Amino acid sequence: MRREHAAASGGTDLGRFLRARRAELDPAEAGLVVQPGRRRTPGLRREELATLAGISIDYYTRLEQGRETRPSPAVVDALARALQLEQAEHEHLRSLAERAARRGAETQTAPSRAVRRGVQLLLENLRPGPAYVVSRANDLLACNPSGLRLLAGIEDWPADQRNLTRYVFLHPAAQDLFAEDWDNQIRGGVAQLRALAGTHPDAPDLTRLIGELLLKSPEFARMWDRYEVRVRTHGRKTFHHPEVGALTLGFQNMELEGTPGHRLLVYYAEQGTPDHDALVLLDMAAQERSAAPRGAQPGQGDPASPTL
Repeated sequence: MRREHAAASGGTDLGRFLRARRAELDPAEAGLVVQPGRRRTPGLRREELATLAGISIDYYTRLEQGRETRPSPAVVDALARALQLEQAEHEHLRSLAERAARRGAETQTAPSRAVRRGVQLLLENLRPGPAYVVSRANDLLACNPSGLRLLAGIEDWPADQRNLTRYVFLHPAAQDLFAEDWDNQIRGGVAQLRALAGTHPDAPDLTRLIGELLLKSPEFARMWDRYEVRVRTHGRKTFHHPEVGALTLGFQNMELEGTPGHRLLVYYAEQGTPDHDALVLLDMAAQERSAAPRGAQPGQGDPASPTL
């Protein structure tokens, strides 16, 4: 398998990213004249990319193999242009180059999972809009009632297993919930983890999640090898919810200042619209469920708990 080969071949994430993006770029789109006949190398050859970037073939080869780890900003920018990277991918390439240059100089520690009381109150004030605090690995650290209810079935999982990416790939209800935009949903989930893993390759929370998904989800494993990187900070998403039907919501994803690695994810709809009415119903149903006696483990019925 390509994944096993990449792991066995060593190198750096910088080299692996360059190799993956080079394999995805069509020679004709890069402005090259393609001769008749079948090419043995998918995408661009090393020498073709080096020529397009204006660097020597030997230097580029050493970058891919991890024998050169200090490309200048000008070289990084030239490679980004040659590979036709989007802005997010360009920034990711810069981060990988910086990481490769200081490899071994830092250690990775798991960030805190504690959510401040003020942030928990903020989640409550955002109702009926579903709102979450998530970790860098997308662990669900806190949410309001409609937030827990929107992800149909996730409350059946133990609190320490609730993770947005794990939900998408491993929960049986996820594909029906995101049926309208399933391909973009799973591509975005993999691309976000790829971006994080490239800049935090030794982070234990990330490596555990990625390892689990590679083992349990063939779809995740297939897309992981494509090495796409993308982070969506805002947009719109359609849900097919088993309780309130179809609703299309805007979303905003933002970093929380003063809490490293934590992000605030909020869904919203304009008041007076059917989508907003559906959110009100969802929030009411979540409140009724949390008020009813349950045989759940301590903390499972408290959507605003920082342990979620």
